[in-house]
Amino acid sequence: MPLTAADRPDSSTRRIAIVGAGIAGLAAARTLAQAGLEVAVFEQASTPGGRLAGLDSRTGSFDTGAQYFTVRDERFRRALDATAAPCRRWSANAVRVLDALGRVVEASLPGLEPHWVGLPRMDALAAHWAAPLGDALHLGTTVSQLEADTLQPGRWQLRTQGDGDDHAVHAGFDAVLLAVPAGAARSLLQSVAPALAAPLAPVRIAPCWSLHIAFAQASQPGLPHLGPQWNCARSTHHRVAWLARESSKPGRGSIERWTVQASAEWSAEHIGDDAPRVQAKLLRAFAEITGIRVEPSFAQARLWTEAKTETPLGRSHLWNAASGIGIAGDWCIGHRVEDAFVSGLELALAVI
Repeated sequence: MPLTAADRPDSSTRRIAIVGAGIAGLAAARTLAQAGLEVAVFEQASTPGGRLAGLDSRTGSFDTGAQYFTVRDERFRRALDATAAPCRRWSANAVRVLDALGRVVEASLPGLEPHWVGLPRMDALAAHWAAPLGDALHLGTTVSQLEADTLQPGRWQLRTQGDGDDHAVHAGFDAVLLAVPAGAARSLLQSVAPALAAPLAPVRIAPCWSLHIAFAQASQPGLPHLGPQWNCARSTHHRVAWLARESSKPGRGSIERWTVQASAEWSAEHIGDDAPRVQAKLLRAFAEITGIRVEPSFAQARLWTEAKTETPLGRSHLWNAASGIGIAGDWCIGHRVEDAFVSGLELALAVI
C-alpha cells in the first residue's frame, strides 16, 4: 500500500532515492542536493546518461542515442552556462530532408535553431553533471523492486542487483523518484502504487535500431568526404529516418564515421531480428541514400527498445506527496534532451 503523510516520520534531512541517471534523474538529483536534501541515485548502466550514450571504437567515437540537443528553455541554458558544460555548437545544425533515393527535397535554411553536442561525446554532459554526486551515484545497480521499508514505517526501500549479481536492500527513503522509461516505471509501481502507474498506460515510446559505421580509408587530413556533402539529414527511406556524419561533429576525430537510425515503423517490424541481419539491411539502405558503397572498416548495430516518444504523458512530471513517489523523464513531455532536463527539474522543485 502507498504510504500516507501521517505515516511519514519527521526528519531533519529528507532522504530521496532517484532511480535512473539520465538527464532527468541527474537534473532532479542536483536540484535536490543543492537544496540540502540527501540523495542516492541508482543507475543500471555502468555510466550515467541514459539515451545520451556513446560508443568508443578503434576508429573513433559514436553517439549511439541522442544525436544532438537544442536549448529552448532558459533554465536549461542557465544550467549549461553555470556548470561550464562540455558542449559545443554543431555546424551541421541545418538539417536536410531526403527522399527515399537520397535526393534533397528540403534544403537547409538560414535561421534554424542551433544544435549542440557534448564533447567528446554526447554522454560527456551526463558525466559532467554526475561527477559532483560522488558516492551518492550507484552505477551498475538495477532496482528490481520498490517496497515499504520493513524497519522504518513510513519510508521506502529499494531491492537492487549489482553487476556481480550482488543483491542489496537500500532503505530509509522519504521519497522515491523514478526517472526511467515509462515501461520500467509502470513495472516498479504496479505492486505498490497502481494508481500512480495508471496514467502511464497511454504513453508510447517507439523502438529504434541504430547502425554505426566507419571508413578508415577516409581518414587522412585534406581528403574529401565520402559520398554527399551534407553532414546530417532526415530521410523518407522506408528503413532509415536519420543519418549523421559523426566525424563532422566537433572534437570527434577525422576518420569518416556515420550513425544511421532506422525509422520507428521499420524498427518495430524488425525488433526481433538479430544485430547482423539488421546491420546488413541498414548498410544497403545507407548505400542507397548516400551512394557510399565502400565496405566499412567498422560496423555495429544496436537496438533501443524505447527510443523516441510518440505519445507523451502530457505533463512535465508526476508527484504524489502523500506517498512520496514521483516520476520524470523526457517522455513526459516529448523526446528531447532538454525535455528530460525540464521534467527532472520541475519534479525536484515539486518535492522541495
